[in-house]
Amino acid sequence: MTDLFKRFFPVYLKGVGMGAADVVPGVSGGTIAFISGIYERLIGAIRSIGWPALQILFRQGFSAFWRHVDGAFLLSLFLGILTSVLSLAKLIGYLLEHEAVALWSFFFGLILASAWAVGFKVKQWNPVAIGFLLTGGLLAWWVGIATPAETPEHYPFVFLSGAIAICAMILPGISGSFILLLLRKYEFILDAVRTLNLPVLLVFMAGCFLGLVSFARLLGYLFRKFHDATIAMMIGFMLGSLPVVWPWKNVLEWRQNSHGESVPFRYEAVWPTAYSGEAQIGLAVGLAIAGFALVYVIEKRFNQSESV
Repeated sequence: MTDLFKRFFPVYLKGVGMGAADVVPGVSGGTIAFISGIYERLIGAIRSIGWPALQILFRQGFSAFWRHVDGAFLLSLFLGILTSVLSLAKLIGYLLEHEAVALWSFFFGLILASAWAVGFKVKQWNPVAIGFLLTGGLLAWWVGIATPAETPEHYPFVFLSGAIAICAMILPGISGSFILLLLRKYEFILDAVRTLNLPVLLVFMAGCFLGLVSFARLLGYLFRKFHDATIAMMIGFMLGSLPVVWPWKNVLEWRQNSHGESVPFRYEAVWPTAYSGEAQIGLAVGLAIAGFALVYVIEKRFNQSESV
């Protein structure tokens, strides 16, 4: 038992780090996995989940299946991620309600820095890469202005959100929370975690599972075959989504949600001077710089670990 603790408690702690990163838009859990030296093992464990694993389960039993999918490693990592998500959800939910400008400013700096950092991973900036950068930016910008502030809360959309967002967890440079922001489901899922809304969380987790075992393989293929174009488009997504996390937004339209509560339906990004609330310009700029600096430090540590 002591040996198992020594082997997997460090994995649990690395999961805590990944969970903390993925709760915050702009910081990637995949980057934390790289820094902590478990990225390749994580990808290998995810890829081992599939039909061959099920065949081993039915033919050789649970023990052989557990070893095949590196179950102890995945369980330890998942428990660490879950601990972090549950711990931070209430804090971020409180800040979204009471300190929105400050929190969105921090997120703005995080995402801007992530786009800058990921840009160095493009091996050659040629017209094709630039074209994909612009395409990603325009697409994210269009999604940002075309998507209402409140997207459907129906289970199929929650499932789809989980399937897409989880892919970002295994990609250095882009976070699952960022994807949820783009889909306008960040606050909704965060609230489900805070209130332990099990039906929503189970549907979301089912989508996450599908994303891990299917979309992750597609993303792996795109990275192998179209490395620069894929990364350039990711950068475009991040830059094009910045209006979504702009700290100063006034509500244009409200609607009733499924609980009968009035929630924002459409926002309008405005300059601080036109903001209807407390602008907090100095604090906002400081927190944006702090968010940028945080990503810079993580990326610097990540690059050092790669060179070892």
